[in-house]
Amino acid sequence: MRIRSLTLTAACGAAFLAAGLLPAVASGIPDPPFAQEEAVGAAELLAKVASCEQVSNGLYRTDGTSAATVPVCGARDAVFWKADMDIDCDGRRTARCNEATDPWFQPDTAFHQSDGEPLRSDSLPFVVVPAVSGIWDHSAAGIQGGGVVAVVHEDRVLYAVVGDTGPQRIIGEASYAAAEALGIDPDPTTGGTASGVTYILFKGSRVSPIESHEAAVSLGERLAREFVQNG
Repeated sequence: MRIRSLTLTAACGAAFLAAGLLPAVASGIPDPPFAQEEAVGAAELLAKVASCEQVSNGLYRTDGTSAATVPVCGARDAVFWKADMDIDCDGRRTARCNEATDPWFQPDTAFHQSDGEPLRSDSLPFVVVPAVSGIWDHSAAGIQGGGVVAVVHEDRVLYAVVGDTGPQRIIGEASYAAAEALGIDPDPTTGGTASGVTYILFKGSRVSPIESHEAAVSLGERLAREFVQNG
């Protein structure tokens, strides 16, 4: 059963990177043609995150009543966690995301489109990160709004962006569009899945404009390949 606290929509601080690293940025303009490699599969990514070097100062809950069991883990070029998926339908009002369809609906997201409008949850795949707390600070880890995320569920890999912030002590949430793309029930009231979702966030990455899913996929595929080869 899906239980979610209200999503926090306070804007987060600008992300910064580890010394000496340049940001990986993708724009909505297609890259020039190049010899394409085979896409990174779910099994390759899951093998890379099989063990956890905890970087959070504590553990997160997956909902308001569960025990805190989920650490944020770190690698050289990414952070990751394994959790459930609750459905974020916040942002621009649409036929599928509004006060009538989602009792927790809020008409804003922590990060906005290039035109200043909130993100559209039912068409843009994005992931929710916990708001900054003593447990973990995503911005200090090089994770920012528009950062690229590889979301793995069963044999599917979805490239999304960091699009919203959530409760300080709860982890495991993504947009309606992200759930739908992964074959998870996207209903904001009854949907989601209780476990089996891995979120891999690439440090220093940023998609511009944030609403370009094509740019997220292009950059995500490159970063995922680098991650499985180098970590």
